[in-house]
Amino acid sequence: MKLTYEQKQSMLAKGYIHIKGAIPKVMIDHALKHINHSVGQGMPLEMMPTYRAQSYCPELSDKPPITGLFNDTPIKAYVEELLGEGMSHPVTGGQIALRFPLLQDPPTINKPHLDGMYTPTNGVKEGTIGNFSMLVGVLLSPVREPFAGNFTVWPGTHSIYEQYFREHTPDALLNGMPPVELPEPVQTLGEPGDVFLVHYQLAHTVAVNASPNTRYAIFFRVSHLEHEQDWRAPMTDIWKHWPGIRAIQ
Repeated sequence: MKLTYEQKQSMLAKGYIHIKGAIPKVMIDHALKHINHSVGQGMPLEMMPTYRAQSYCPELSDKPPITGLFNDTPIKAYVEELLGEGMSHPVTGGQIALRFPLLQDPPTINKPHLDGMYTPTNGVKEGTIGNFSMLVGVLLSPVREPFAGNFTVWPGTHSIYEQYFREHTPDALLNGMPPVELPEPVQTLGEPGDVFLVHYQLAHTVAVNASPNTRYAIFFRVSHLEHEQDWRAPMTDIWKHWPGIRAIQ
């Protein structure tokens, strides 16, 4: 299974690819069973802000029901097609991202962010940027309407931020999100087993979940082997570690 030219063009222009039905139902159900078993044991209230920012059910994040969604499916091959075969660090854990229904009325879309920026609860060291190459999202539950905990993106912002960081240096991100004009956000929709391949530098967030159902998703963060040599370089040259995209530019 290969990515199509159109899918690669979506990454180039929009900053993400939506792959439908990439993971079989049996693996989705296996992950859900383990997550729901963990949730059923109870969660300490004082840990909820940390779980929300980092991962629910942290004892599961490095276990096969979760990591297998990346390592034992076509997703690993898709990532290698973009970043180069054998050119990314092994994926040894995933973020279990649950979004519970809120009673907020009207619902809203949260502010856009880039991962790896310090907050008091996300585990990133203050004064650093914990960037990487690609965010991979796996839906475990259906998201069929807006404001259902949708993974939300601002298409094209990967390129907008690239230009901003060329002019202001990547260290400007330590001062907060770049003050640039943004396009309209897109609340993505999808079914269990759908996958989103997302450039690190694409602005994204989650929409408030006003539905009656919990949204279940897993996020993996992938780094190119050369990323740690100079974390700033790919922020001003966004396809530096993406030979699969450079080939179609």
